[in-house]
Amino acid sequence: MRKLLLPVLAVVAFVLFQSMTIVPEGGRGIMLRFNKVHRDTEQKVVIYTPGLHFKVPFMDSLKVLDARIQTLDGKEDRFVTVEKKDLLVDSYVKWRISDFGQFYTSTGGDYQKASDLLRRKVNDRLRSEIGSRTIKDIVSGSRGELMAGAQKALNAGEDGAEKLGIEVVDVRVKQINLPNEVSSSIYQRMRAERDAVAREHRSQGEEKAEFIKAEVDKKVVLIEANAKKTAETLQGEGDAQAARIYANALSQEPEFYAFVRSLKAYETSFGEGKTNMMIVKPESDFLRFMKSPTK
Repeated sequence: MRKLLLPVLAVVAFVLFQSMTIVPEGGRGIMLRFNKVHRDTEQKVVIYTPGLHFKVPFMDSLKVLDARIQTLDGKEDRFVTVEKKDLLVDSYVKWRISDFGQFYTSTGGDYQKASDLLRRKVNDRLRSEIGSRTIKDIVSGSRGELMAGAQKALNAGEDGAEKLGIEVVDVRVKQINLPNEVSSSIYQRMRAERDAVAREHRSQGEEKAEFIKAEVDKKVVLIEANAKKTAETLQGEGDAQAARIYANALSQEPEFYAFVRSLKAYETSFGEGKTNMMIVKPESDFLRFMKSPTK
């Protein structure tokens, strides 16, 4: 009896061990019976949460799916803008399984197949979003709107990621490049636009400079006119004051003034180096101070 008990216990332990299965943390389980998905009375796929579960040995098998966020790192692909210009866009997608039953029935739990199907949908969505925008909008203005629109569209509609049991958490454009044949034409157009703006600014600057110069010239002319007027006024006042001084001196000592004036005239007429010739009578009044004094 004891000899039979030990094998029986071993078989029971083995069957019990085969009956237990564990769903790890961060995962969800789907039970397969003869490779058919186990469903409840409402024909919904039964999802097993993390923990210890039991199954029928040799009949059931547990397929564990990762419930964490996955990353689909897309390859650089060519897209056409509304201007019929090509862009090379490199993007990636963050996604997770939202309906484990739908995901398994759509992909068989094959993550590579799911990635390929999702990549096609993402590229189709990006093609639609980029095709409705210009290069300028995509590069500088509405890249955030483009990514948000792509994410929203992928999570909605009959042909969206929901059909695969997937929820798109985020869509990001890593890099946008221009093909070599497009880059040169874009750069030339941008250079022409910048040159036009520069010419406009230069023209406005020259116009403003001419206006400022005219204002300065006007102020200079006004200042010079006022200065000349003031100088002429001061000169006139000085000449008048000098005339008054001369007149006052003449009225006080007329004989002395006449003598000094005559000496100045003699110096001018007969000074050293003078070659002037004068014909005057000896009794002329011009020579009266050169005569011997008389009583």
